Amino acid sequence: MIQIRNLRKRLGRRDVLQGLDLEITRGQRVALIGSNGAGKTTLIRCLLGEYTRDGDVSLVGRDPRRFRTEVLRHVGFVPQLPPPLKMPVGQLIRYVSSLCGAHSDHIAEVAARLGFDATRFRHQPFVRLSGGQKQKLLIATALGRDTDVLILDEPAANLDPEARGTFFELLAERQKDAVMLISSHRLDEVAALVNRVIELDQGKVVLDDLVADSVDLASRLGCEIHLTRPEKAFAKAIGAWGFVDVDHGLAWRGTVAGADRLRFLGMLSRYAALIAALELRETDERTLHSRETANA
Repeated sequence: MIQIRNLRKRLGRRDVLQGLDLEITRGQRVALIGSNGAGKTTLIRCLLGEYTRDGDVSLVGRDPRRFRTEVLRHVGFVPQLPPPLKMPVGQLIRYVSSLCGAHSDHIAEVAARLGFDATRFRHQPFVRLSGGQKQKLLIATALGRDTDVLILDEPAANLDPEARGTFFELLAERQKDAVMLISSHRLDEVAALVNRVIELDQGKVVLDDLVADSVDLASRLGCEIHLTRPEKAFAKAIGAWGFVDVDHGLAWRGTVAGADRLRFLGMLSRYAALIAALELRETDERTLHSRETANA
């Protein structure tokens, strides 16, 4: 699906990419990691046909520079920084749909699953949306249509925990049919999403390794936390994850997306001195919700 041979790109006096050789096949979910300046963004721009370069690049059997319009019909792309588009939301969805032969209603449905009401904001210029709203709409335009390649640059950076969980579910629905290239500065942000890790450093591949593919992207973890004492800062932090207070600030219950467990545990580590007990388990979210309703 993605083939790269001896890819080189020079920007100014700097060799940003230095002879990359990579092949990524259907069903692979690749974490593209590396520090700032490692070459991640330049590689993505070469894949999207934005840059001239030396070497060979092929997506779905075509050179993305020579056949850019045709190739981009097969690619869903979420940029790290939202573009400054003044186009209204409704017009943007129709425009993307017309370019890719997709149904605008399906894109709007995916946006709604992520928590963004495209109908309500159809006359709102994209540039005036909040950061989270922009991210949800960009993800919807990428995942709300049939694509063979998904290129996602820090895709969940501005999403709330509930939207992140839905985003992981959307990826799970596509994981067998598409190639996924997920760029991030931090491996722990995407580790549970991928089955292959490629690390760039100074324009070269310094790590290319297959990793355990054991996490169900659509899984949910039931969690119950008991504290030694109530704490307002903790209540605010855990409330942002959708947890509910079940014992006057001393016990909290909720669910976490399985693929978000490392991020969640990282948040909890800030309050380690307060935590008396923690239970985290695979669960059927519907069963958990029924139990919480009965206890309310």
